[in-house]
Amino acid sequence: MNAPAEIVRATEAPARYFNRELSWLAFNWRVLEEASNPAHPVLERVRFLSISGANLDEFFMTRVAGLQGQQLRQVGEPSTDGLTPSQQLAAIAKDADALVAAQNKEWLNLQKLLAAEQFEVTRPRELSAEEREWLQAHFREQILPVLTPQAIDPSHPFPFIPNLGISLIFAMRDRADNEPLNELLMLPPRLPRFVRLPGDAVRYVPMEAVIEHYLELLFPGFELLGAGVFRVLRDSDIEIEEDAEDLVRHFRSAIKRRRRGRVIRLQFSVDTPQDLEQLVRDGLDAKDALISESAGFIGIADLGLLVAEERIDLKFLPYTPRFPERILEHGGDCFAAIRAKDLIVHHPYESFEVVVDFLRQAAEDPDVVAIKQTMYRAGKQSAIVDALVAAAEAGKSVTAIVELKARFDEEQNLLWASRLERAGVQVIYGIPEFKTHAKVSMVVRREGEIMRTYCHFGTGNYHPVTARVYTDLSFFTASRRAARDAGKLFNFVSGYVAPKGLEMIAMSPLNLRDRLMALIDTEMANARAGKPAAVWAKMNALVDQQIIDKLYEASEAGVSIDLVVRGICCLKPAVAGLSSNIRVKSILGRFLEHSRIFVFANGARLPDRKARVFISSADWMPRNFNRRVEYMLPIENPTVHAQVLDQVMIANLIDNEQSWELGSDGTYTRLQPGKRAFNLHHYFMTNPSLSGRGQALAGKAVPKLRLTQRG
Repeated sequence: MNAPAEIVRATEAPARYFNRELSWLAFNWRVLEEASNPAHPVLERVRFLSISGANLDEFFMTRVAGLQGQQLRQVGEPSTDGLTPSQQLAAIAKDADALVAAQNKEWLNLQKLLAAEQFEVTRPRELSAEEREWLQAHFREQILPVLTPQAIDPSHPFPFIPNLGISLIFAMRDRADNEPLNELLMLPPRLPRFVRLPGDAVRYVPMEAVIEHYLELLFPGFELLGAGVFRVLRDSDIEIEEDAEDLVRHFRSAIKRRRRGRVIRLQFSVDTPQDLEQLVRDGLDAKDALISESAGFIGIADLGLLVAEERIDLKFLPYTPRFPERILEHGGDCFAAIRAKDLIVHHPYESFEVVVDFLRQAAEDPDVVAIKQTMYRAGKQSAIVDALVAAAEAGKSVTAIVELKARFDEEQNLLWASRLERAGVQVIYGIPEFKTHAKVSMVVRREGEIMRTYCHFGTGNYHPVTARVYTDLSFFTASRRAARDAGKLFNFVSGYVAPKGLEMIAMSPLNLRDRLMALIDTEMANARAGKPAAVWAKMNALVDQQIIDKLYEASEAGVSIDLVVRGICCLKPAVAGLSSNIRVKSILGRFLEHSRIFVFANGARLPDRKARVFISSADWMPRNFNRRVEYMLPIENPTVHAQVLDQVMIANLIDNEQSWELGSDGTYTRLQPGKRAFNLHHYFMTNPSLSGRGQALAGKAVPKLRLTQRG
């Protein structure tokens, strides 16, 4: 289910870079491929299909919206691969239409597989007489009172349709006077997208199919002449005004404007009459919108609602994450365990509860004086927020850096900020021109005559829901050097105090890119001196042109480079004379690979204890280096170093059951396991970590991973 060849070829000019937007679409093709992966249970395949739909929606609402804005203003430099905004939009439209067609083809296949498991998504005409009788009663009692048809004529202007809104459009004729009439009906957002029929058998009917079937009850005395379903996607990017004096007020009004943003894409059911389609386009002032027609289900993202059905036989086997044994050995005292030795926790294989417990203990501990916490995405039900509120109510000094610019979480973060402020937390909204993307927590505790600071550095968000499916690292330390650096990071965001004399971390927007470039330069110098030279890096996206050019330079200087890039990758690997020593892979599977890990050989043959190992909150993108507050932290503790390098990184490199290799032509090829099959998610689900094992597991060996296991 790879993207069409002509789409791939659009990424090939000029020679040095792949197009960012088309690389993202290639990523979403890989997500869609997981929906057709027979190794996954069928409802998990439906989940992947819905994710591919939700991803595509967000892509249009943000990236395509930006390109359209450039096109309409007739501004915008060509991308690094040389394509103008108009050329990119043309390529995107073609690829996106092919992607939607493939999504609907896969949905037809999955419906058959679901039906074989007594799980049906059907239409009213396929129901029994008894089922239709129940459905009609349900329609009269539960649906009809909520529906509001709207006539469209000169005296009734076309109504506003919100972002992601699904509507039905009808051409009708009044049988009494033979007068034509156009009617619009929006699906109320509070109604479920699917109606579940009663009984043990799982049977769903899409809401639009129910409405169409009982249209006579909504429009008695009218004859249906034509009908269609359509969906609206609007520009949802929020721009920050540099002179916005009140950031909270600005975001509250911007969120309201987002709902009314410019129409970016209109998706119609393929049977929509042309005159009705034109009526919608004119009514929504969508002359510049990208138009697509779908012969299948409109709003693929909504298929994820079906996964909530309690059919555990059609899902991945439940997995319960481990709690670090070393903390349990200290009686659950996080501070005692961290004080004894640095600790790293590997989510989701190890529980996110350890992070929550760290803050809960801080809230309850009378010796804790202060807590400082960044919040980028915290979810709708956050134990982290509860702990901070409890700490503030207990009289502790609590500071929360709440990032209002976390896309699509702005409204929730405003609610959290309001609750935190009511509890007495000092809420800081950060620097207007920079997103605070670093994931850092500090707890200052009085211990006898000294003040000791305990820090948490994460590669992922303080989000209890995504922590169950995102692979991330949580590093806990009582290092005084790390604490001093963390304090400077917080002071930079809260007081605009530029940090001086950082001892361990590198920071964006100050010196993170420069530090990475210097580390790559060192590898180049080692290669020229005949020493081992290598870079291993894991991230979500690689876009930054300066870093890519430095990697190209290092490759041709003899540095061996292995990159694990889940999503966008603008670097072209394996090109003679440019990137002949660079290999790029992408991993997709049960869990979403999210951690950022950077390894530099430092004159040793990897893996080796001499290697420099870093964790980070930053991907290698211009925004992470230039417009965000990020951190990169070296891992120095030998046990933690071994876990990150010898376990996590090698497992990523040798995985061959969930991996795709990027070719020099821009195509991704799924690796074939052969006789040396290795699935890194299964490995970490069945093997405890090195760092948090404790004495209870000291006698049990952790399997040794070797690069020779690579397929």
